[in-house]
Amino acid sequence: MSSPTSGRTAWFHCFAGTAGDMTMAALVHAGADPMQVMAIVGGLPLDGYALAFEPVLRCGIAATQAHVAVHGDDHSHDHDHGHHHGHDHDGHGHGHAPHRPYRVIRELLAAADLPPRVRERAQRTFRLLAEVEGAMHRMPADEVEFHEVGGVDAIVDIVGACAALEVLGIDRIVCSPITVGQGTVRAAHGELPNPAPAVMELLARRGAPSRGIADRKELATPTGVALMTALADEFGPMPALTVHSVGYGAGSADIPGRPNVVQVVVGTAMGAAGAADSAASGTPGAGQPVQLLEANVDDVTGEMLAHTIAALLAAGAHDAWATPIVMKKGRPAHTVHALCQPADSAAVGAVLVRETGSLGLRGTTLERWPQQRHHATVHVHGHPVRVKLAGGRVKPEYDDAAAVAAALGLPLRAVLAAAEQAATSDGLSGE
Repeated sequence: MSSPTSGRTAWFHCFAGTAGDMTMAALVHAGADPMQVMAIVGGLPLDGYALAFEPVLRCGIAATQAHVAVHGDDHSHDHDHGHHHGHDHDGHGHGHAPHRPYRVIRELLAAADLPPRVRERAQRTFRLLAEVEGAMHRMPADEVEFHEVGGVDAIVDIVGACAALEVLGIDRIVCSPITVGQGTVRAAHGELPNPAPAVMELLARRGAPSRGIADRKELATPTGVALMTALADEFGPMPALTVHSVGYGAGSADIPGRPNVVQVVVGTAMGAAGAADSAASGTPGAGQPVQLLEANVDDVTGEMLAHTIAALLAAGAHDAWATPIVMKKGRPAHTVHALCQPADSAAVGAVLVRETGSLGLRGTTLERWPQQRHHATVHVHGHPVRVKLAGGRVKPEYDDAAAVAAALGLPLRAVLAAAEQAATSDGLSGE
């Protein structure tokens, strides 16, 4: 298993759509040892299932297909993404699966014996699904009853995909525009538009690029799209990589004329690879391209500025801030700045214009050199606190620490110190 700081990137090419099992299978085909993947998934407090990987061909291309067989079900998990895979049945087909509320899945993942980053990525994926389903059904996320994505097979898909990312030591995830189908599909809630409402809400929340094609199958499933929108660091074409391996994860149907696969390219970012060489020469290597969007405003209150910055971050900006300036006629004013991926600039720019009322904005393409980082969760007096690990530093998430401080009646600084100590005791570091 690679070090969390190995600088490895996985680019997912979702030209034929995406699904959770196809994502996991693509990573296995790209070199993730299936026995290691299965050993990590075995840390879940679940039984009554079997996970297997099969070599297949799709339009003549060698690929890997994942199978999750659930005890008591008369056919294997291929039907979870049946429209994508070409089966004809009742929607996502989890008739056998209990309707697990998000709270139960969150607790199941918290209790599982999983590597910290696997748990964190799986929790992030399910949290996003719960927030989306909650918004769609007008209920708190904790009360959302998962139907399709609450089954054992969908849980194994998501945790298995996160496990395969860990086995390959993937630190950065990039995703192409996601292809979706058309028409309608049948699911637990009845006849739904294709792409499914949850898929569209996931794409909209992240401002992720997608395209539709004239195919009535469910090409993009909520599980597959949730993995990409929760975990992708950016969306767009394949970044500059030194390629190590390529994998193809297959759906069960061999669709004529288009390989029914998710392609993943695993490699080292050329900017990261050249960083040591460039440091010796005193010049930085190629960084990640980012867009800086700015607007000057002289008629907004402090409350509106604070709200705008929060809205920019919610829209997908890496960072957002305001700086004081003096405009024409000596008017005190502010410049509102947002830093984002080029693929997110339209969505972030729209928020900047809408929230400030600015008559326009300007943009600059820059490069950035972020340090490799990963996340983990520690516990302070039984309460979970997420921590960010980078450059030998442990930084607890402020919101989590503040919530624990309020719940326990402790000073914030005491909770922050306890979280850092817990991370150190668990052997976590940003190295």
